[in-house]
Parts: sequence; structure tokens; C-alpha cells
Amino acid sequence: MGDRPVFVAGDRAGEGAMAKPGAPPSDPDRAALDAYSRTIVEVVERVGPSVALIEVRRRPGVRGDPRRGAAGTGSGFAFTPDGYVLTNSHVVHGASALRATFPDGRDFDAVLVGADPDTDLAVIRVGAADLPAAPLGRSGALRVGQIAVAIGNPLGFQNTVTTGVISALGRSLRAESGRLMDDVIQTDAALNPGNSGGPLVDSAGTVVGVNTAIIPGAQALCFATGIDTARWVVGQLFAHGRVRRAYIGISGSTAPLPRRLQRAIGVEQRSGIRIAEVAAGGPAQRAGFEPGDWLIGFDGQPIEGIDALQRHLDATRIGRSCVARLVRGSRLVHLPLTPTEQG
Repeated sequence: MGDRPVFVAGDRAGEGAMAKPGAPPSDPDRAALDAYSRTIVEVVERVGPSVALIEVRRRPGVRGDPRRGAAGTGSGFAFTPDGYVLTNSHVVHGASALRATFPDGRDFDAVLVGADPDTDLAVIRVGAADLPAAPLGRSGALRVGQIAVAIGNPLGFQNTVTTGVISALGRSLRAESGRLMDDVIQTDAALNPGNSGGPLVDSAGTVVGVNTAIIPGAQALCFATGIDTARWVVGQLFAHGRVRRAYIGISGSTAPLPRRLQRAIGVEQRSGIRIAEVAAGGPAQRAGFEPGDWLIGFDGQPIEGIDALQRHLDATRIGRSCVARLVRGSRLVHLPLTPTEQG
């Protein structure tokens, strides 16, 4: 995508077609509008009570960080009655104090359970045992064009509701950590600063995404992390306090394979990772990787760039013997290695 997403949501220009002046809607139009309105009202009544205003006080941080020592706000939603709240990692990043306020007026100090900047998700907990919990749906079942409802606290206006549709599925966005986020939902439900971390809800009143980002300067291009990803991240955070990923110890860049190399090794693959550095003592160095090698395959799968390698280096490969496919000079090399856990 050409422009880097901003991990607070942005403005959306008003849209909509107007009926001809003086022409009342027909009975079918009125019935459709009423059905649509009832759906949205029911969704908001079901999920709205679980949506919290997250207030953040940040500790002094890295010099030059615009968030250093500043207060901020965002959104989150309770997904269990006993105080667990899902939000964005960038909302709680660097927080020295957190507070969550719910629509019924109750407010609580909150503590961070864990955060994963690579998916821009975080879990916090408040001291309550009877929160209205939002039901979680399945983002894998979404279809383009279905109703989407965003609930959050844009610009401090608590429990604001916007509606739209699922505009596209399977988008990829770059997280603030630099890692690629896959299976991101695109919606035109309007988001603004403060919506980050709030729920994206379907017409059945189940949460299908966590509102995350917009494209600066664009109209109605808003994004949410799918709830299927969030379920997996939450499980990792509960089990380990972080998301476990594998590590092999290389740095490099995605680059096109020279045509002469493709012919020499007999592959049609057009790109790979040109290795610039091999970490001392890491799995790649122990396996025999060298700067200047091209990594084009890993564990039996083609690797066409850094993002593809990151997708393969999940927790299932920690401590598991794998085989890397390299191009060295003008020949193919296959090296066994065992990834370790990323620190």
C-alpha cells in the first residue's frame, strides 16, 4: 500500500444519496430503513455497554517521542465479565497508569496483562467481576458488503457509533513495530482519534475486529485487526504474557533474484531475501549462513521476502528442525537449522 497507515483512526467525509426534495420515501423504502435502524440499535444495545474509554498516562520515554510523558485516550472493550479488556497496543504503549471508564459510569484503574505490537493488540484488566462482556464472532466468516458498526470514543466523545460496510478482506498493513499484519479488515465505518481499540461489530452483535488504523488523507479507508487473530493473541498473552515467535538471526532485504541466478538454479521464483548480516551465535550462523546468500525457501515453503519469512517464524517452529534453501554464488545450498525463541 502506498501510504503508511496511521495507528489512530481518521476523518471520513460524509456520504449518501439524497431523495428528490419533497418526495417522501415509499413504504418499502421506509420498511427497509426501519429494519436497518432496528439492527443497528440492537447491535449498540448489545455491545455498547462493554466499550470503555481508556485513559492513559505515559511515563517519560525516548527523547523525541511525541507521546513522551503525555496523556492520551483510546477505546477498548470487555470480552470477559471478570475484567479483561481488549484494546490496541499503541493505545497503551509506554503507559505508567491506565484507567477504564464504562458507559454505566463505573471507572477502574487498569493493569496491563500483555501487548503484542506486531498485531497492535493488548489486553488490560480492571478490578470488576460483573462487566457486560461483548460476544466475540469470527472474522473468517465475514463477507465483503455486510454491515459493520464501529463503537468507540473518538476525540473524547464517549460511546460514539458509526456504521458502514466491510469494504475488503485480507488486507496487509505494516504495524508500528515494522512487522506486516495479515488478514486485516477494511471498512468504511468512520473512525477518528480515540476510536483505536474499539470493537468492529457485525449485524448479529458480535465483535469481528479491533479498530486499528486509517490511511492518512484518504476518505473512508479504515482498518481493523480481525477477531480471529485477536483470539490467538489473547491466548498467547494469557499463557506467556507475550506472543512467542521463532528467531533465526539474520538481517537483509527483499530483492529481485537476478535472471541469471534464476536460470542457473532452475527456479521461476522472482525474489528472495538478500542476507546482509548474520547474527553472531544465532541459529543461522551455526547452520552456516553467510552474508551475500539469498534465502529463497524455508521449511519446504518458498520465501519471496522478509514478510513471508516472518509469517513462517511462528511459535510452531521454535526448537524444531527446519531446512533453509539458499542460493550461494550460482548454486543451491540446503542447510538444516533449528530456530530459537525470539527474545
